[in-house]
Amino acid sequence: LLSSVISIQKSDALVPVHPLKHVWTYWYLNDQRDKSWEKRLKVVSNFATVEEFWALYVSIRPPSLLPSACDYSVFKKGIQPMWEVPENSKGGRWLITIDRSRHHDLLDLIWLEVLLAVIGQQFGKYTDDICGIVVNIRNKGSKISIWTTDCNNDESNCKIGEILKQKLMSPDIDSKIQRPIFDILRYEDHQEVQNKISSSVKAKHIITAAD
Repeated sequence: LLSSVISIQKSDALVPVHPLKHVWTYWYLNDQRDKSWEKRLKVVSNFATVEEFWALYVSIRPPSLLPSACDYSVFKKGIQPMWEVPENSKGGRWLITIDRSRHHDLLDLIWLEVLLAVIGQQFGKYTDDICGIVVNIRNKGSKISIWTTDCNNDESNCKIGEILKQKLMSPDIDSKIQRPIFDILRYEDHQEVQNKISSSVKAKHIITAAD
């Protein structure tokens, strides 16, 4: 239930002073698999400022405490976190897979690093090509992905991947975390993922930590 994820205290004392370039929507997909995917998906909140983001973020469970089969998604307002919508239908995603053995060390850290980079315009002009980000909680290994709007825009997608690698390789990330915090970044076409006939999908682009 949404109430199990979020508990926000509304206050008139919260004054927006640092607006973000875009308004973002924080979504939650619950683990009630007996319901349709659309009925499982709920809007948690919208945020348009740095202050609104942090007020929301500290009020909800981190990804590592969500049950398996749950997702968080943060997308530009007006874009639903679904492959089928026009903004996503011809797009793709940069995918980070979190090894089960390092799940609790890395999941929350990488999610927050990527989230701050995306909403904070750290991808520069290429942020315009980013629709949102998703974290999928799964027993076999959780995933974090950045969704872009055009899987064939190689220049933009490759640059987003390069910047993502820089963020994840940054020495500013918690020094107690074993490095590297990822092995490989894969860019996948949404259509290829939907139409896959095996457990693997051919990546359009690959970036390794060792490069």
